[in-house]
Amino acid sequence: MKTIALYSIKGGVGKTATAVNLSFLASTIKPPVLICDLDPQGASSFYFRIVPNKKYNSAKFLKGSKKIYDNIKGTDFEQLDLLPADFSYRNLDIELGEEKNPQKKLKNNIRELSTEYEFIFFDCPPNLTLLSESVFAASDIILVPLIPTTLSLRTYEQLVNFFKENNLDTKKIRPFFTMVEQRKSMHREIVDAHSGKDRFFSQSIPYNSEIEKMGIYRAPLNAIHPHTPAAVAYKQLWNELIENMP
Repeated sequence: MKTIALYSIKGGVGKTATAVNLSFLASTIKPPVLICDLDPQGASSFYFRIVPNKKYNSAKFLKGSKKIYDNIKGTDFEQLDLLPADFSYRNLDIELGEEKNPQKKLKNNIRELSTEYEFIFFDCPPNLTLLSESVFAASDIILVPLIPTTLSLRTYEQLVNFFKENNLDTKKIRPFFTMVEQRKSMHREIVDAHSGKDRFFSQSIPYNSEIEKMGIYRAPLNAIHPHTPAAVAYKQLWNELIENMP
């Protein structure tokens, strides 16, 4: 089983859209696949038209094992399951702080799923928190979407520095550019300067209104409009990811 986190300190950079589309692509090539929605806003859950059980909450998520398995739901797509987020996840950092070895909690909680799934994707909330640290420990790869701007690059540098300062494995971090607008000179210059270098993936995701319409379709773009430029880019990003899988 491989675990892949979509993570960024900065919000609004396309984490959820990437998690939804890559998990769908993975399920068509190397199933079965699970996507864990860790954001209390529940955007991935919304895209897949799934709501958590009324009695499910962050406390049960932290208990792991059967409490997690009983709340995993099938999506409309074969071999693709989802563990939906609950709004109580906003308390996860507080609750994690009361656990022993909180950084290892998520890794321990999903260990038994290794016999059930080929891939697990984590759709993570923004910010650098205790939950983030637990995700870092549980993930084989941390995909970091970046809008090609100086502020977005700065958050990437902050993440790398955090890993170095805490003796974490920086090789897990794999950034790529998203929401790229070729008409903007800054976007073109930053993408040209970084793509394919220093662990950056060479494939970027263009800005495309079809990605925004996923909220209307409530389905992966690659499932409903696979020939749009953004869907093709996600497919190419997935291929590049597979080729570089540790």
